[in-house]
Amino acid sequence: MSTALITGVTGQDGSYLAEVLLDKGYSVHGIVRRASTENFERIDQLRGRIELHQADLLDQMSLVNVLREVRPDEVYNLAAQSFVPTSWLQPSLTGEFTALGVTRMLEAVRLTKPDTRFYQASSSEMFGKVQDTPQSEDTPFYPRSPYGVAKVYGHWITVNYRESFDLFACSGILFNHESPRRGREFVTRKISESVARIALGLQDELGLGNLDAKRDWGYALEYVDAMWRMLQQSEARDYVVGTGEQHSVREFVETAFAHVKLDPDDFVKVDPELVRPAEVETLLADPRRAREELGWVPQTSFEELVKIMVEADLEAQERASGRRRGRPGAR
Repeated sequence: MSTALITGVTGQDGSYLAEVLLDKGYSVHGIVRRASTENFERIDQLRGRIELHQADLLDQMSLVNVLREVRPDEVYNLAAQSFVPTSWLQPSLTGEFTALGVTRMLEAVRLTKPDTRFYQASSSEMFGKVQDTPQSEDTPFYPRSPYGVAKVYGHWITVNYRESFDLFACSGILFNHESPRRGREFVTRKISESVARIALGLQDELGLGNLDAKRDWGYALEYVDAMWRMLQQSEARDYVVGTGEQHSVREFVETAFAHVKLDPDDFVKVDPELVRPAEVETLLADPRRAREELGWVPQTSFEELVKIMVEADLEAQERASGRRRGRPGAR
């Protein structure tokens, strides 16, 4: 039985990855931060099947101690301050978690079990003001937020440890990947949940920023499979993971409202306060290396992804409110 350790196990990607690894027969361990209130909503169904350990990306020794105890075959470093708007409000803290936290994890691996295979969650936000379209593993980085800058650091320190200490350390440059487990602060989940609430008569409008920003959106459950495939290779390499298709925020909104047979023009308001200080206008993956070397191909279309998210939020809002689609009180 292989042993895996996941940082960020309570997040969208971490919870899906834990499920995938359990299905493959892994012993799965997760790192969680000590907090006065704990949010294990995404892994409630896994309690008793995975083992949780308290540690913090800001504290080197806590990471070393967990690595010594678990002695994992694979480490997936998914934890970060991952919300782009927050990175402008807390740029230094974002750097501590999202940049230096990677160094602390790599150092813990180097000191305790250097034959561990290490995965770093890089991001398409590193491309920022894109220099080439589509973006591949060879496209230069030009980050446009403190989050993107921190992710570039995390990416290159992973390369550095791979080349300096011969660690099996690789990065997945994942483009936007969504699901019903996406945090409510992210635009896709904000849209899907708001559309569900509007359809049920629980909300009157949806405020958004730049509707013309374009992204390469895929299904998070499929993207964690690409992470696992990277660590099964004979050589550590970095991979772009995306669909190779691009859609605007406006298209996401239109598709979501169409699913509940409503006109978005009746509900969507543009809020200038939600526009980023430095916008990333367009991101589009070139995932050929992942397809050719990992055998990874996305299976869920953009339209299917939006439907999955809206349906999940409709069901959740129905349970919470007692409202039902097509019943009195719902539009």
